Amino acid sequence: MNMRDFSELVGMSPYTLRYYEKIGLLKNIQRNGSGHRTYSRKDVEWVGFIKRLKETGMSLEKIQEYAALRELGPQSLFKRQVILESHREKLKLHIEQQRNHLMALENKITLYNDGKVS
Repeated sequence: MNMRDFSELVGMSPYTLRYYEKIGLLKNIQRNGSGHRTYSRKDVEWVGFIKRLKETGMSLEKIQEYAALRELGPQSLFKRQVILESHREKLKLHIEQQRNHLMALENKITLYNDGKVS
């Protein structure tokens, strides 16, 4: 699929996709006879995973580290797993913090609704 269709499908601008290619997050992007990028289903899945990592707070540098390890193949599975497990723990902590913030807001709103705060 071409850049425009791919961009729409994955919800990222062509500029961002070209940037990701430049910094090594997207590798081995095929080109058609005219030299235009063509993307595969595997590229869709990979970009989806990159987006998920970003949306859960993983830094671009850490995603680059993960991507570099991914390029090494199966011998890097353990190191990739360690990165994901570490990120999972940070994400769990963040979720718990957000739950605590939400509870504090809910309590404050309840006080307002009950007329106990002026």
